[in-house]
Amino acid sequence: MKYIALIIPLFFINFNNQENYKLKDRYNYLIEDNNSYILKDKITFKDSVFVFDNKYMPKGKISYGKSLILLENFINTDLILSIQKDQVLKDTIEFYMHDKNSSSANYLDEVTGKGKLIKIQ
Repeated sequence: MKYIALIIPLFFINFNNQENYKLKDRYNYLIEDNNSYILKDKITFKDSVFVFDNKYMPKGKISYGKSLILLENFINTDLILSIQKDQVLKDTIEFYMHDKNSSSANYLDEVTGKGKLIKIQ
């Protein structure tokens, strides 16, 4: 009985921590180019999708893994953004771009670019 009493609170603590690592709110989407950051668009995260302010961009899909969050489905469908889960708690989130058609065995191992998401207050 003691063990069951210990397991139940641990389950709820772990479940609540997972909820904190979800992307929410609105951010400026900046891409690094020649050691400077260029504002490309604004992006809004809702549940498991994201939407750019640019009306021509499709809705994107958010996948939550153990340590990474992946953003997929841009106009260039081969482009994927990866974010470390611990970055989500910050107001400025660094991300890395990956190409699905990369020459490496795992495309997430090869970074083709990087950028930042800056939270809009």
